[in-house]
Amino acid sequence: MLNFSFTEEQDYFRKMLKEFAKEELLPQYTKWDREGVTPRHLWKKLGELGVNGLRIPAEFGGSGADCVTTGIAAEEIGRGDFNLTYAVMLNALIGEIITKHATEELRQEWLPRIASGERIVGIAITEPSAGTDAGGIKTTAFHKGSVYVLNGEKSGISVATAGDAFIIFAKTDTNLGNRGISAFIVPRDLPGVECTGYEDMGNIPIGRGSIYLNDVEVPEENLIGLENQGFAQVMNGFDLSRLLIGLQCVGAAFQSLDETIEHVKVRQSFGKPLAVYQGVSFPIVTHYTHLEMVKWQAYRGLWLRDHGLQHSKESASVKWLGPKYSQEAIHECLLLNGHYAYTKEMPLEQRLRDVIGLEIGDGTAQANQMVIAKDIIGKEFRSY
Repeated sequence: MLNFSFTEEQDYFRKMLKEFAKEELLPQYTKWDREGVTPRHLWKKLGELGVNGLRIPAEFGGSGADCVTTGIAAEEIGRGDFNLTYAVMLNALIGEIITKHATEELRQEWLPRIASGERIVGIAITEPSAGTDAGGIKTTAFHKGSVYVLNGEKSGISVATAGDAFIIFAKTDTNLGNRGISAFIVPRDLPGVECTGYEDMGNIPIGRGSIYLNDVEVPEENLIGLENQGFAQVMNGFDLSRLLIGLQCVGAAFQSLDETIEHVKVRQSFGKPLAVYQGVSFPIVTHYTHLEMVKWQAYRGLWLRDHGLQHSKESASVKWLGPKYSQEAIHECLLLNGHYAYTKEMPLEQRLRDVIGLEIGDGTAQANQMVIAKDIIGKEFRSY
């Protein structure tokens, strides 16, 4: 039987987050961008609301929520503050990796602090010469006594300047390709770790930047999972984060549409509200329809993940089209609101800048189309 309804608990959670996003996040959304600040106090507030620990088991301070509920958080927080949705997306991905693959000691040390918002943890895979081809990373980790010695550079890393620690992926066997990658929890205060920020177009409060590793000695107990198995761990996690990113973008776009609908119902032109003109209403309808389709494909993908079913192509389609349709909708909203929307007095220009960043992160459009092609055409036709 098909059932597209949410449970009573999920409906309550959505209403609570919708109110929180509208009352507490939306009024200050542009503030952190203008000031170049990561609002750590709001990460802690999200921890109090249970948002940070949705994919962390209850015994470690989380709620052990299902993926659909996590998607609700991504969509609603995205309406209020697009950048704070990283607390949902990043923590869900990292929470799953640590929960499933780390030692009990690492779980006890890190999961409660991530769930509470006390600690911000990033994930570092991308390098200057390895983006879509994650298996091509050059950062190395050599076992030396009771430590691993890490050397390399990670680039384009979210929370690079704000994170307290990072899950670093490095080659532990350079002869094994993708199978020779391992993952480590690396606190930023270890000697030899240097973090620098970028001057990005958008996502300013996320503190994106580079991480330099110069003979960083990481205790061997900070290895996550089995040596040389890190690549498989994170690839599965991307199926979750890509679905959440789609809903994050859709949330920001729906909020923009809601604001624009109110504007065109009130603003007069030639004695009539703008909304009566098809040149205004039809574009709004088009974007609403696109966003609705992506939204429900995202929830379908999350439902499949909750039931242990394959969902890679669904995830890839949401990551491909979610940011694309969202930035197109926000751009249209900016135009329909006129010249004031081109100023920084309104949040539309920032939403546009922020969403465009996720047309790149976690897999470009082309990378996600490759995933879909491999699934529906066959692995033998893939180009990599």
